[in-house]
Amino acid sequence: MAGSAPPSLLYMVKQLELAVRSRLDELVRPSGITALQYTALTVLERHDGLSAAQLARDSFVTAQSIADLVRSLESRGLVRREPNPASRRELRILLTEAGRELLALHAGPVRELEDRMVDALTERQTDQFRQSLTRAWQALS
Repeated sequence: MAGSAPPSLLYMVKQLELAVRSRLDELVRPSGITALQYTALTVLERHDGLSAAQLARDSFVTAQSIADLVRSLESRGLVRREPNPASRRELRILLTEAGRELLALHAGPVRELEDRMVDALTERQTDQFRQSLTRAWQALS
């Protein structure tokens, strides 16, 4: 339709998120995990030993969903839980060696996916895109 308004930024961000998640699911499916599980593993790679609540927040899932997600990863030997020395009632979630190996297996293909996403951008535009996304996220956090 001529003269119609462009799609909203929220709509475009959601389109990008769905495209990334779909491609990521395709990449990690052969390892028997989902994009959400992969995301949780990458969060633990950067910040090992998180509580379930912290992992849920950083993985963009609900506290209710994280319990099932962690149980599934734990049954596969990709994470383990241990008591938090600072809080007896809290369990820390830690990445296992098998979890690290799985992440290493997918590091190249995931990097290629990210490169494909920004292929039409210059290095400067990619940096600006990253900064803009960070600022947008911070404004809503």
